[in-house]
Amino acid sequence: MDVFVPARILLPRAVQMEKWAVIACDQFTSQPEYWERVERAVGDAPSALRLILPEAELAGPYERRIPAIHAAMRRYLDEGLFDVYEEAFVYVERSLTDGSVRRGLVGAVDLEQYDYRDDVSAAVRATERTVVERIPPRKKVRDGAPLELPHVLLLCDDAQKQIVEPLTAARESLPLLYDFSLMEGGGRIRGRLVQGEACRELRRRLASYESGVRQGAVGGAAPMLYAVGDGNHSLATAKACWEDLKVRLSAQERETHPARFALVELENLEDDCQQIEPIHRIVRHVGAAALLTAIREGICAPGGHTVTWCSGGESGTLTLDPARGQLPVGILQAFLDEYLPAYGGEIDYIHDDAALRALAQEKDAVGFLLPAIEKKLLFRGIAADGVLPRKTFSMGHAVEKRYYLEAREIL
Repeated sequence: MDVFVPARILLPRAVQMEKWAVIACDQFTSQPEYWERVERAVGDAPSALRLILPEAELAGPYERRIPAIHAAMRRYLDEGLFDVYEEAFVYVERSLTDGSVRRGLVGAVDLEQYDYRDDVSAAVRATERTVVERIPPRKKVRDGAPLELPHVLLLCDDAQKQIVEPLTAARESLPLLYDFSLMEGGGRIRGRLVQGEACRELRRRLASYESGVRQGAVGGAAPMLYAVGDGNHSLATAKACWEDLKVRLSAQERETHPARFALVELENLEDDCQQIEPIHRIVRHVGAAALLTAIREGICAPGGHTVTWCSGGESGTLTLDPARGQLPVGILQAFLDEYLPAYGGEIDYIHDDAALRALAQEKDAVGFLLPAIEKKLLFRGIAADGVLPRKTFSMGHAVEKRYYLEAREIL
């Protein structure tokens, strides 16, 4: 069975798209002022903001928001807010602030062929270790929701550039669905409809790619067709909801139920503009001097991986012992996972260098600036060694994350 397929895609009509599209819910978790600005910008207009739960709110009584989210989904459906595109993909061009254009393809991934656990042989795998404790809050939002909106970025390692790139050459022949500037400095986004013969041709290219990866698997290794570049916890939540649901369905119903699939955007890791950015660590409510001393004494060695720290007005470097791991983020994260429960402190994950340095100015806070991973090693590393430590990398800067736009019915 094909892994990445067309979907029944919903797009809002007769709305202000600049107010409809909002950034992924797991961004700016330590900057509530960002979400306050979004709230003011949206006002009473129809918006994806009403259909999601920003993770910045998870520290509070977020559960009371969930009925309102589900009610907004039903209201938008009942009001006929959406145009429906059957058996379709959406070809996306995202113009970023540096002038580059990131290209992608919105479609559906088969959750039966995805697994977020480590050391699996699924066709679709996580890139980073899933924090299972993060699934239940997201699951409460998805359970009973009539709609899903994707911020998941799925990656293919398409060296022959046979999937997305031909659509770039043919884009003028594809109907334009939207073209507008994203709020809060997110750049510009354009979406074109891939349907009919264009869809059928694309499916042939997808089948060729998937077949080629399977045939190229070495030494009996299970082929990895796609990897989750961003939004793995959202996709893991969709998987968990599907696993709960499918036990109540007949074998025939399992084949076609909409919840078996999840809407994602597929991007090619081999695209020249595809950037893998590091995700930094900020530790709060901790004795900075004691933490840094413990790191130096516990996991540092001459000639190791270099990590920059900053705290208050001070900064410096740490050289992490390479014997403890291939990636500095893995060495540091393993240490913090043991240190913080024992000595106190809270960790958060920050995508932007400047934002991390600003947060590290707070009292009793230490920031760690981590280096990026070479993208050419990503698929090979996961296939050989399993998933990477959680929050290892990000697909671009925070403002370059996927914005919620397309929707799909899942009940």
